Amino acid sequence: METKRRTLVKAAIWQFMGLASMSLIGLMFTGSAVQGGAIAVTGTVSGFVVYFVYERVWSRVRWGQLQQFDGR
Repeated sequence: METKRRTLVKAAIWQFMGLASMSLIGLMFTGSAVQGGAIAVTGTVSGFVVYFVYERVWSRVRWGQLQQFDGR
């Protein structure tokens, strides 16, 4: 299980990368930096929330995880 802080940092980095790529794609499709940016920001905010929740749910699922040996 990972910490909430690690999940938050992973989500933030992933969403920043998505924001950059979505801004370019939005600009290409609309021809407007403002409209493309608005699309990208909306997608980034919603994606951030969904990704964070998704990671937290999966951090509680034990299926497919290997047992770690403590070694004490």
